[in-house]
Amino acid sequence: MTPSPNDLLQGTLGMNARKYVSLNRVSKATATRDLQQLAKLGVFRPIGAGRSARYELSL
Repeated sequence: MTPSPNDLLQGTLGMNARKYVSLNRVSKATATRDLQQLAKLGVFRPIGAGRSARYELSL
């Protein structure tokens, strides 16, 4: 069974800079900035920090 987009963004799978880079074809620096901005806007909730940071949807 293929996970839905919501499943990929929640729980342990979440979103990280590497996944964002591959989905949006941007640099790692742009991915990091975008994810930090989305977290600041309340779209994502950051989990961890630094190189191991990942983000979950804030529902």
